Amino acid sequence: MRTKIGIFYIVFYSVLAALVAVCMWVFFQTLDPRIPKWQMDQSLIGTNPGLGFRPLPSEDNVESTLIWYKGTDLNNYKMWTDALDEFLEDYRTPGQVSGRGQNIYNCEYNQPPPKGMVCDVDVKQYGPCTSENHYNYHKSAPCIFLKLNKIYGWVPEFYNDSNSLPNNMPKELKEYIKEKEQKEQHTMNTVWVTCEGENAADIENVGQIQYYPRRGFPGYYYPYENSEGYLSPLVAVHFERPVRGIIINIECKAWARNIKHDRHERLGSVHFELMID
Repeated sequence: MRTKIGIFYIVFYSVLAALVAVCMWVFFQTLDPRIPKWQMDQSLIGTNPGLGFRPLPSEDNVESTLIWYKGTDLNNYKMWTDALDEFLEDYRTPGQVSGRGQNIYNCEYNQPPPKGMVCDVDVKQYGPCTSENHYNYHKSAPCIFLKLNKIYGWVPEFYNDSNSLPNNMPKELKEYIKEKEQKEQHTMNTVWVTCEGENAADIENVGQIQYYPRRGFPGYYYPYENSEGYLSPLVAVHFERPVRGIIINIECKAWARNIKHDRHERLGSVHFELMID
């Protein structure tokens, strides 16, 4: 009797396992390793990209957004420059990313990538924000790198007409866009970027800011389609003369018609603090 029961359970669980295996096989046939099944509005990520910054604080302080160091102390600021070296390693060494190297294309605004190719991200264009220059941390004028979060299939709707800019866009960026429209019309399809102090005191203390290699993310990097070797474009934000010895609250925003800003939900913007002793 026990033998019969044992055989029954062996057969029962074998059939059950086979059914599960068949169901999983059928399920995986409906998936594409590069194309997500649920996209845009149907996905958990949604259609509004967030903005990220680097370097990040150490892993034992993951909730912090404070970049704090002593400007002339190599051992003190080395933690931050090492973090940037690690983050930019894939950009400096094409072979680090699968497929990258064989399909890199030198894109321009009037020269988007052909099918199957990805646009190059040249870290040599970041002015003073390079590893060789310690990202300017040793001069108490650090560089922070910004990137848009990747959303499959998302295409930015550009602010490429100076006559139809939003009221809440900083005046300084409006003037910049107008100047670009007059002098470099072909570069207007850009997701613009601003960084500024959050409060009146922060605005006064943050000092002059420069952006490299340009003030935004060029449109030819979009849409993101999970192509082999793709790397997100970056903007290096150089804080030239922030006031030392005080915490400065900074908010950076990405600007496109289909990017909404929500400080609490961290949509389209990012917050961090900067303090240099």
